[in-house]
Amino acid sequence: MKQEYQEVVLRACGASSLRVGARIQRLWSGYGEIVRLHLEGCERPSVVVKHVKFPARAEENTPEGRSQARKVRSYVVETHWYQNYSTLSCRTPSCLAACSDGDEMLIVLEDMDVAGYEQRRTSVKDKEMRACLSWLAHFHALFLGVAPEGLWAVGTYWHLETRPDELEAMDDAQLRAAAGDIDRTLSRCRFQTLVHGDAKLANFCFSRSGQEVAAVDFQYVGGGCGMKDVVYFLGSCMEERECDKKVPGLLEHYFSELKVSASKDVDFAALEEEWREMFAFAWTDFHRFLLGWMPGHWKINRYSKQLTKEVLHKLKL
Repeated sequence: MKQEYQEVVLRACGASSLRVGARIQRLWSGYGEIVRLHLEGCERPSVVVKHVKFPARAEENTPEGRSQARKVRSYVVETHWYQNYSTLSCRTPSCLAACSDGDEMLIVLEDMDVAGYEQRRTSVKDKEMRACLSWLAHFHALFLGVAPEGLWAVGTYWHLETRPDELEAMDDAQLRAAAGDIDRTLSRCRFQTLVHGDAKLANFCFSRSGQEVAAVDFQYVGGGCGMKDVVYFLGSCMEERECDKKVPGLLEHYFSELKVSASKDVDFAALEEEWREMFAFAWTDFHRFLLGWMPGHWKINRYSKQLTKEVLHKLKL
């Protein structure tokens, strides 16, 4: 890490010295890494830094160029989120500092392990899924009607406009032809909020009991229907055989939490009716992306295909 970046961390935390600890993970496509830094001489024992290093610029109007532009934009959005929105949000890491220099960026974040959210899950029980859905419900209620200024106009990393190459690669001609209508249906919802945009299980940090959660990774936060986060989260937790059995109850929990959190001025009955209708559309929208991105993915299953069939039938009607 550059000396000037170390000085940014020391200054932000009021520390006298730091030691680079373990790498938590590499960033997608080799764009850098997330590392824990151990501090001396201040109240914080450690912080987590997201250190981004962009590769050489790819040629524009190529799949590689579009992919790179999307990733670069995502880190700019994430920095803006942490600096301007995160203090208003549900439990997320506090942003202590952020800076950029040429082809590098640094975001200095509160260490969620120290904050009591040290648990990560690769599989979850119902209570843990409900905890994550409660977080999403509070998040969506908090930002209901808020314009995504400085964020993605339409959140989620699979948004159709940002994924022309995956759309072109699809073998399912019927779904490919309907992709624009599905996207417009979601975008024209009366009730819009901010969506996390990558609300998979891996992006939630759990308390030891599993009943409290915090969320990380806001590269694709932006405007949209809350169902986009819900379907993506549920799909990251459950295999095909569990969906029919568990989804109805989990949706009941989400909407009950959303109702408690939403402003009394919101026509909640209308919101719930609209978003329940959008559940299948949001699931189909992500299914569309997977078919073009990785057609052998385990999430392409009978449950997804059945919801897609229902959506295509509704569009015909």
